[in-house]
Amino acid sequence: MKSTLLALFLLVAGSAVCFAQCDKRLSIISSKTDHLDGNGKLENSEDEQTVIDINKSNISIVIENGKETLTGVIKSNTCNWTTPFKDGKTVINTSLSNEGGTGEKDYTLTIEGKDGKITFLAESVEMPDKKIRLVVDKFEEKK
Repeated sequence: MKSTLLALFLLVAGSAVCFAQCDKRLSIISSKTDHLDGNGKLENSEDEQTVIDINKSNISIVIENGKETLTGVIKSNTCNWTTPFKDGKTVINTSLSNEGGTGEKDYTLTIEGKDGKITFLAESVEMPDKKIRLVVDKFEEKK
């Protein structure tokens, strides 16, 4: 009985750590954008700063200090991190539009960490032959 209670306690404590970052305001900063074809093959790269802010219900993407800004409401969010900001995965479904609220497209955004290396991938149903991958420089809680 004691071992069952201990195992349950450890499971609950571990789950709290895994989901601790999921309820936080997050910031992702990237200095390089890779444009991929539908098969994930690199088409071209751009050196540009991208700042992504994510909270429970919204996402904001600012490219090159406001050269382009996209915003969206998060429709669904699946989050599972064994080590916050290092190992795990978040999948966000959202509709993003530009500053004027036009050009809205549905996106699946995947943030994945393996051995401390974080990748960000954006895929749109409307553009299956194009994907965007960011080389993540910083991934952290936004205070």
